[in-house]
Amino acid sequence: MATNRPDVELRIPADSAYLAVLRTATAGLAARLDFTLDDIEDLRIAVDEACAMVLPQARADSDLRCSFELDDARLTVAVTAECEDPQPPQLDGFAWTVLTALTNEARAEVDGDRLTVTLARGTAGAE
Repeated sequence: MATNRPDVELRIPADSAYLAVLRTATAGLAARLDFTLDDIEDLRIAVDEACAMVLPQARADSDLRCSFELDDARLTVAVTAECEDPQPPQLDGFAWTVLTALTNEARAEVDGDRLTVTLARGTAGAE
């Protein structure tokens, strides 16, 4: 029975002081999928970059939601925040360039008052 529910979802205050929680969760989940140490570090940096794009637009006193979907050899991470006037990141900016260099897939979406940056990376040899 298929569901649209993420495998893991975390909700933290939209404050950079809490990003270590997301980095640790990312590393733990990637390790569970047998990512290499280098791939795990790349994913941690990619999640940081995604958060750096979303956090400045997040409403004060709101939450940052991070969902993780685990496939056999792929980890997909979506970072979402509620914003006053969400704007997608500049696709020619430094942060987006770093994000796309560290992942196999990256996209940004605005849906109403929500900004979501999604990234995915597969294990070595999977993609």
